[in-house]
Amino acid sequence: MDFKKYLTDNVLKFWLDNAIDYEKGGIFTCLDREGKIYGEEKSVWFQGRALYIFSYAYNNVEKNPEYLKAAEAIYKFLPTCTDTDDRMFFTVTRDGKEIQKRRYYFSETFAAIGCCEYYLATGNEEAKSKAEYYFDTAYNIYKDPSLSAPKFNPENVRLHSLSPSMIMLSTAQVLRKIDKEKYDPIANESVKQILMHLTDKGLLENVSPEGEFVNTPTGRIVNPGHSLEAAWFLMSEGMYTGDKKLLETGKDIIDISMKLGLDNGGIISFCDCLGHPAVALEWDMKLWWPQCEAIIANRLCFELFGEEKYLEQYKDLLEYTDKYFADKECGEWYGYLHYDSTVANTLKGNIFKGPFHLPRMLMIVDKIENGTYNGL
Repeated sequence: MDFKKYLTDNVLKFWLDNAIDYEKGGIFTCLDREGKIYGEEKSVWFQGRALYIFSYAYNNVEKNPEYLKAAEAIYKFLPTCTDTDDRMFFTVTRDGKEIQKRRYYFSETFAAIGCCEYYLATGNEEAKSKAEYYFDTAYNIYKDPSLSAPKFNPENVRLHSLSPSMIMLSTAQVLRKIDKEKYDPIANESVKQILMHLTDKGLLENVSPEGEFVNTPTGRIVNPGHSLEAAWFLMSEGMYTGDKKLLETGKDIIDISMKLGLDNGGIISFCDCLGHPAVALEWDMKLWWPQCEAIIANRLCFELFGEEKYLEQYKDLLEYTDKYFADKECGEWYGYLHYDSTVANTLKGNIFKGPFHLPRMLMIVDKIENGTYNGL
């Protein structure tokens, strides 16, 4: 597969042609199968994510001025997505007025990586300062959860969640490009927090604050997409630090996550690590992003260890996604399949789906294939 060509002529083109709001700023993500906008509310997650993707493509794929033009329109929209308390919204109106604000600080982490990559593309010192500002806002809450509303009542249940540590690792891995001294220790700290979730049952979404298994439906949840994403984040960190044990740990996570998650050709959304019924109603659906993470993880693992099973799994996933997710007529990928791989919804974007997981996968795998991948 020509990953670069598919990225530039199909995926990025789809979003450039249909989604950039040059009038009000930012990017729309509520796009139907053909790319028509069916809702003007804007995902703040995707302002940062899309800024990162277009800037990263400009820095690493080709110096296409359209990528930089789109990135600039998104970058200038970011301040309207920030509240008076310096926290970012979750969704906003077309012109940036608040619709919803959540306790999560992922909007800030995505804005941080977007501004960082935009700075690397333009040399804009303000973007560098904003990257650090958004990161510090998120990191302060990560270190002191009392600054935000808790997900679980701490008087009745004490849980440590996987996703905040994952996002801190990947964000620090990007921002170390502008300050290794500051972000290397944060990456190292995040690795330790992620490894608290690793058991012989899988990489669990929730454990006790001490890293102990919690035998409840919430404690038994495994999200195979998250696990595989964490695996290649960890292997990337192992490449960066020279930690061979961490590379092996990433490989082990891939093995157990593929065993739990690969079902009927693709990666399912959730499972119970002990085989009990999964709580989430969409547990057996095939979503676009876990397939992307599985593709990266298996290809990187083959590159690092040379074991054929990872190459075969990688090839099988490429074949599966090309057959069922790729829209050969209108471009991009469908986002949601039923268990039997039939299309559940023909949308190409919504508040949670936009130009991130798929273009990131295409760019990273292209680098791995060409022998130039050295981390986020």
